[in-house]
Amino acid sequence: MNQPVRQLAPHVSTFTQLLSSTRRGARLARLLAVTELRSWRVPQNITERAEIVVAELAANAALHGRVPGRSFRLSLAFDPSAGCLQVEVTDARGDRYPRFPPTAAEPGALRTGGHGLSLVDALTDHWDTVPYPPSGKTVRAVLSCGRMAERSKCPDPDVD
Repeated sequence: MNQPVRQLAPHVSTFTQLLSSTRRGARLARLLAVTELRSWRVPQNITERAEIVVAELAANAALHGRVPGRSFRLSLAFDPSAGCLQVEVTDARGDRYPRFPPTAAEPGALRTGGHGLSLVDALTDHWDTVPYPPSGKTVRAVLSCGRMAERSKCPDPDVD
C-alpha cells in the first residue's frame, strides 16, 4: 500500500554557554554568537541584527544582572524552516527587570545610557522577560528573516 512519507521535524540548531558576568564575558557572548550563527549558515540579515541584540543583552546581564560569583547564560536556537532565531540571556538578578521604554530623564539632562533596549526593540520581532527560578530572569528575543514576520511562523517562546 502507498502510505504518505512522514516528514521529519526540521533540524533546529541550538547553542548554550555560561559566561562570566564581566565586560569580557559580554564581549565573548557576542563573538561566540556570531561564530555559531555563521556556522549554521543563518541568513546575514538575522546574523547582523543578532550580533547587536546579543551584545546589548549580554552587556545588560554583566552590568545590571550581575551577582558576584554567578555567571550569565547565552542560549541560541535557530529554526531554518521558519527562518527564526531565538536569543535568550539569563542572569541571576530576578529582582531587576529591564524597563522599556526607559524612564524620562530631567528636561535638559544628557542621558548617557538607556538606549540599548530601544535597539533590541527595533531589531527584533518581539522580546520579553520571564522569571528564571529560583532567583533569576531570562530576556528572550525573536528575530526572523522577514523582520516582523507573522508570529505564527516563529516559535512560541513560551513553548519549551
